[in-house]
Amino acid sequence: MSHSVSAHPTSLYIHVPFCAQKCEYCAFYSEASSGELINRYVAALVRELEIVAADLKPQTIFCGGGTPSILNLRQWETILRALEKLNLLGAAEFTIESNPATVSADKCQLLRDFGVNRISMGVQSLDEKLLDRLGRVHSREQVFKSYDILRKSGFENVNLDLMFAIPGQTMEIWRATLNEAMAMQSEHLSSYEVIYEDDTPLFEQLQAGEFSVDENLACEMYEELIATALKGGFHQYEIANFARNQPLNSQPSTLTIPSHACQHNVNYWRGGSYYGLGPSATGYVRGVRTKNWANTQLYCDQLEKGKRAIETSEELSPLRRAGEIAAFGLRMNAGWPFEEFKRTTGFDLRNEWAGEMEQAVEHGWAERTADRFHLTHQGLRFADAAAELFLR
Repeated sequence: MSHSVSAHPTSLYIHVPFCAQKCEYCAFYSEASSGELINRYVAALVRELEIVAADLKPQTIFCGGGTPSILNLRQWETILRALEKLNLLGAAEFTIESNPATVSADKCQLLRDFGVNRISMGVQSLDEKLLDRLGRVHSREQVFKSYDILRKSGFENVNLDLMFAIPGQTMEIWRATLNEAMAMQSEHLSSYEVIYEDDTPLFEQLQAGEFSVDENLACEMYEELIATALKGGFHQYEIANFARNQPLNSQPSTLTIPSHACQHNVNYWRGGSYYGLGPSATGYVRGVRTKNWANTQLYCDQLEKGKRAIETSEELSPLRRAGEIAAFGLRMNAGWPFEEFKRTTGFDLRNEWAGEMEQAVEHGWAERTADRFHLTHQGLRFADAAAELFLR
């Protein structure tokens, strides 16, 4: 196995499971919030940080959710001071996800003071009707207002998150949203197709025949996204992720990772280790994958007893782990340089997966050169099927 196994993990994910209300499409672990439970959660999270701190040297921190920005100033200050006291601040990239309805100047100031330097804003759509359709709590007006506040507060790395193939979304509406997003000049863009997951209101509406899914339109919207982002100066580096490059006029090849790429996510896709804290969070440290209980009450109960709230933990065999890393890494346009894969996993793609690589090339999904293997434009559309081939 690679030499990095014993090193301290350099990535930290924190899950904040609260939202103002649950969106119609959401299958993530989140819940509408009550002040009392949030305070309990914050105290439990601080306990969990204390337990893992000695083994952590964060170069990237990512607070996702839920809606992390829903925590109030005092709650954020408690978490940030704990990070400071435990010597966990100073990450090169410190991202917090936020909802346009919960961005305020004083919260931004506090976050900036403690070194938060990247905000990911869940815009989803800039069409008022579609925002209602998704059950989002923000308006299009709030998106622009919040974006201005972020810029005035000194955030120079902002991601906008958009959704496509929303029921009722036409190509015309999608184009308008993309063009407005381009005009905002963010450093990063992520965009996902709406997926209909069991146990969500949207899934139930689909089952009841209230709307139908147009696969062709979804594909056209994805193509439109790629073309518009490219014209707007973004470089696609992963199926759903686009970033600008510094300096702006430099054109990286499609096989390099742009400077404004989300380093935290690149670490996931490249098979790096990370701690995951908070209810439902998964972590991967020294070959062991852990998953915390997806229940805030239970999470707090465990940590109040002074122990981590881990529901499951499994040790993956090196080969199975390498297969996962292969599959994940192929989501990135750059694919896998053979030497890097070998360094990361101790296995050689050219030996263990020669047949699978050939299959993917024959399908037109992938390209193999002397030094790397990566998916083609077409392959990225079928990345899940392509990645399946590599799992062991």
